[in-house]
Amino acid sequence: VLVDRLITGVISRVVARTQTTLDDRLISIMHRPIFTTVAMMGLILATVQLDLPQVLLLATIGVIKTLLVLIWLTFGLRLSSIMLGAMKGQEDRFQFVQQTTEPLLKNAVAVLMFVAATYTILIAWDVNVTGLVASAGILGLALSFAAQDTLANLFAGVAILADRPYQIGHYIILDSGERGQVTHIGLRSTRLLTRDDVEISIPNSVMGNAKIVNEAGGPPARYRIRTSVGVAYGSDIDKVMEVLVGVATEHPKVYSDPEPRARFRTFGESSLDFDLLCWIKLPADRGIVAHELNCAIYKQFEAAGVTIPFPQRDLYIKEMPSA
Repeated sequence: VLVDRLITGVISRVVARTQTTLDDRLISIMHRPIFTTVAMMGLILATVQLDLPQVLLLATIGVIKTLLVLIWLTFGLRLSSIMLGAMKGQEDRFQFVQQTTEPLLKNAVAVLMFVAATYTILIAWDVNVTGLVASAGILGLALSFAAQDTLANLFAGVAILADRPYQIGHYIILDSGERGQVTHIGLRSTRLLTRDDVEISIPNSVMGNAKIVNEAGGPPARYRIRTSVGVAYGSDIDKVMEVLVGVATEHPKVYSDPEPRARFRTFGESSLDFDLLCWIKLPADRGIVAHELNCAIYKQFEAAGVTIPFPQRDLYIKEMPSA
């Protein structure tokens, strides 16, 4: 009781100066392990002084040590749960601990603690663990070869969740051509929902090695649209650029900052080729905005007398065949 009050009392006065409640929760779960540990150490000393038979002495001390290991195992599980919960609430600082990764981390920590506790208990009972460790190593090697694809997806999923090249809700394009919205990032696969409302499940090992274009990534929360159009030779290019910029400016989903801009790109075979560049907020609106801009451009060109040419060829007959 004296040691428990001394340790927890000193720590309580130190953590009372902090504003977070995390340290208070740690103190509350630390009380029982400290109290029990000191009491068990007293029992071990008392058992040694009783001059018991060797077998009974080893059994008694083994039981006490086993109880100590179980008590601290329970403390470790509760501590890991509290720490991971606190880290999950601060995703800006601890990006690896998220809603999807917290169960994995809890299970991984629990497995490691159970293995360590089992090893400690075996040592407490004077069990030779050399053979068991060697057997476990061989078994682990065999399992790793048998489940190498599953492990590859698992490690790639952990890397994706840690590195975060894309997030749920982002629109991404793979080097194989698939484009869609990320709807789920799991430990085995990533799921994309295409514009045709078809869900694609891609293994994380493929995603980890693929070249990915994230249309919703980057610091600015906007997406650029490029609309290409050709006009006939002889058209007033200043008028063409004025019409293009005016169409984009009047569209409600097009950003005014940065401003829409028109660029004269090249002299085509049958037309003068222009690009209209403008920015929207959501990549999901790219299709509908491009459609509306194309419709408006066609109508405005028709009203302004600007001709959109089509490819044509002039055929010259050098000599008519004889009848």
